[in-house]
Amino acid sequence: MPGAWPPSTPEPLASVSVEPLLTRDYDADPALVHDRLRAKYGPVAPVDLLGVPVWLVLGYAEVLRVMKNEGDIWSKRLDNWRARAEGALPPDWPVLPAFELNSVAFQDGMTLHRLRDTWTSALAPFQDRGHPQAQLLEDAIRRYADDLISLLAEGESRTGWADLSAQYARPLPLMVANRLFGFETARGDDVVMDTWRVLDAGPEAAAASQRLFAAMMELSSAKMSRPGNDLPSYMLAANSDFTVEGLSRELLMLPGVVGDMTGGLICNTILEVMTNPEVRSGLSAGTIEETVNRVALANPPMANLTFRFPTADVRLGRFAISAGDPVMLSVAGAHSDPLFGSAIDREAIRSTRAHLAWGAGPHACLARLLATRITTIAVERLFDRLDRLRLALPADQLPWRSSPFMRALRSLPVDYELAQAPANTEPPVAADAVTVEAEPPRSALWRFLRGLRGSRKWSPLG
Repeated sequence: MPGAWPPSTPEPLASVSVEPLLTRDYDADPALVHDRLRAKYGPVAPVDLLGVPVWLVLGYAEVLRVMKNEGDIWSKRLDNWRARAEGALPPDWPVLPAFELNSVAFQDGMTLHRLRDTWTSALAPFQDRGHPQAQLLEDAIRRYADDLISLLAEGESRTGWADLSAQYARPLPLMVANRLFGFETARGDDVVMDTWRVLDAGPEAAAASQRLFAAMMELSSAKMSRPGNDLPSYMLAANSDFTVEGLSRELLMLPGVVGDMTGGLICNTILEVMTNPEVRSGLSAGTIEETVNRVALANPPMANLTFRFPTADVRLGRFAISAGDPVMLSVAGAHSDPLFGSAIDREAIRSTRAHLAWGAGPHACLARLLATRITTIAVERLFDRLDRLRLALPADQLPWRSSPFMRALRSLPVDYELAQAPANTEPPVAADAVTVEAEPPRSALWRFLRGLRGSRKWSPLG
């Protein structure tokens, strides 16, 4: 309860006894770990994040307070990270590359406002459903979804097994990101595969990261010379000050936000539909959007956010946080806060929008509408095309990815039966009435996904 925790005296984070965060218990059920930390420390807990001490904020009010940053004390800039400035971070710390991008997500003040205005302007044609680009994108999302479903169900049998994470939920939003980039299909497939390798942080991640940045540099340079109807070109139109390197850094954010986070949201929403009979029986476009909101509340894919650093000593929860200490906001922890928990009602017709899955304040998610639309279309097409969809494992045995930030399934194995195709009521079209432009042959991505059919591989890239 507020006020139940006596204030502590200032104490360096490095000398505080910390609890390991990423344990098997956390992978299995983060809520239990959050409850244990909350019972021991209150709304803020000192934890060990892969060898680095971090303040983990679990209280809804405290997370919202830091997000809003009304006193301009909570900085995202890496030069305010004291341990980094002092060279105290392990040089091979696996999370560090995610912070070194130095894009809009790690800016403050006027730089932040200028970059967010650029992103807002560039995303508007794709998020405003009245804009022709948004309509074309929705058509493309449906086409990608149908292509992926057709691929995983390829063959003569109407029944089968599939991993809806590796074969559907993860590649789909990355294909959307590829379209937003404006890559040609074959080149874009290679970029999608390298993005996947980086997000999975596997043995090929370092080499893939270098190739990915080189691809973004190439793309940025090309769009400066030959702009088109794509996100990089719209960003350049909104901000003429971009260098090739500066635009490339910004573009590298897109696969993580539109790709990985949305892929997790798709998976988590599919799981909710499959395990909640009431949602499944009343599925429609409107209820899917509500289900997406319910999942963002109860099981947010971005469970923890990248660090904030106070620019002065500050009291948070029962602790005195020193300037420059890393503070990680737990959205999942905030949503399980007993003081907020009454807002989560799985039986309610409409769940609250007061959750923090999309952030709040100066760093609130700019692609919320796009991510929600991709997820809604993905779930709608899946349940239209596949019938009698059943989990191939008990829900409590599904494998979750071990990640300091994401809460997403490593695999979503299902048994399915293809739905009966509706009768075609449209009159036949004369063969010479339309001209169909042949799509370039797909490369690495399609070969990889075709190789997954029936293989029961649960690790997407090895």
